[in-house]
Amino acid sequence: MKIKITAFGIAKDIVGGKHLELEVSGAELSGVRQELISQFPDFGKLASLKFAVNTNYVDDSCQLNENDEVVLIPPVSGG
Repeated sequence: MKIKITAFGIAKDIVGGKHLELEVSGAELSGVRQELISQFPDFGKLASLKFAVNTNYVDDSCQLNENDEVVLIPPVSGG
């Protein structure tokens, strides 16, 4: 299944750009996370990363559909 990825902050730096398409075999978000770690090992170091699917925050058990947009949201800090 083809999934569209939009990345921000450090996640964007790790995957090499803001937009990416992934081909994943599983129907859960956990499969996307594993594929990202497989293709970009540094991605596994992002412990507090949040995911959104089609504008809703979700957890790893979220069921995905073809052409869903998964957004990678790293922690934000500032002063």
